[in-house]
Amino acid sequence: MKAFLAALLFLIAPVALAAAPVRIKDLADFDGVRGNDLVGYGLVVGLDGTGDGFRNAPFTEEMLAGLLERLGVNVTDDALRSKNVAAVVVTAALPPFARSGSRIDVSVSTIGDAKSLLGGTLVMTPLKAADGNIYAVAQGSIIAGGASVSGEASRVVQGVPTAGSIPVGARVEREVEFDFAEVQNIRIALRNADFTTATRIEDAINRDFNKRLAVTQDSGTVVVEFRDLGDVNPARVVGRIENLMIEPEDRAKVVIDHKAGTIVMGEQVRISRVAVSQGGLTLRVSEAPQVSQPNPFAEGETVTVPRTFAELRQEPGIGFAEVAGNASLSDLVEGLNALGVRPREMIDILKSIHAAGALHADLIVE
Repeated sequence: MKAFLAALLFLIAPVALAAAPVRIKDLADFDGVRGNDLVGYGLVVGLDGTGDGFRNAPFTEEMLAGLLERLGVNVTDDALRSKNVAAVVVTAALPPFARSGSRIDVSVSTIGDAKSLLGGTLVMTPLKAADGNIYAVAQGSIIAGGASVSGEASRVVQGVPTAGSIPVGARVEREVEFDFAEVQNIRIALRNADFTTATRIEDAINRDFNKRLAVTQDSGTVVVEFRDLGDVNPARVVGRIENLMIEPEDRAKVVIDHKAGTIVMGEQVRISRVAVSQGGLTLRVSEAPQVSQPNPFAEGETVTVPRTFAELRQEPGIGFAEVAGNASLSDLVEGLNALGVRPREMIDILKSIHAAGALHADLIVE
């Protein structure tokens, strides 16, 4: 234990390593080259008795009646008592530059009290964008992501059988009008805004074309002008730009998932000189009731006598451990691991170091 403590006391800051080069297309999006979200409301049929109950989901009954009327079948409300139909919301993403006739994936989720979509088929469902226009039509067999088994007294569910997907289940019917060939400039939007990364993108583009085409507008935007290139195809220019390699920069972050006990850290995280002490207090309570009953053929009644055992134990701590200044978080975690600190305790220590102002990073707790 003393050896481990000594190792923690004399942490040495590692040599800063340069980030690996990354393509611009993996760091940013190009203005205009984006998808659009689609949504629709439809019916799933062919379920094995796991559909909506019409008493609890009257909208399913109304939609089924409307569907049958459009198909030339007149029915009354009393005739609609099927448990093989479910009302669903259908969502999809229309890719950029999608053309009429191309296929896209769709996701299907129940909105009523249906128990499972296994074996169901989505009936023709129009998908609309935010402007209210129909851009695709979805239909096909659903691949559900779970299983459900029920009996008279119990029910077992694995996964989420009330949601599923239809690979290439929608056909694009309308195109988003965008003439990319007439673009005079384009904006590069960084997914993680950072001035250093933005200026490196600007320098890489200007150096590759040997012209001042790119200008950093702010920490998340770089504007590229095409006018100085003469008569060129903007698509070819963007294809050349998106494959340029740069070394990205980002803010130091520590992400903690307290429920799972997971810690994710960036390489830029640093810790100032700080002393750490950790110990544990364990309270253990157990119940062992005893039953007292009279002898055979004797008068009396059976009595349960409670017996409670409580134990309070102070676990030995690691004492005060001083962390050298400018140490990396990985060094601290390695030292705490060597001392046998459990993940939950390590999370508490990191939160305390951050509260003390010695953890130089954004602490994100989920």
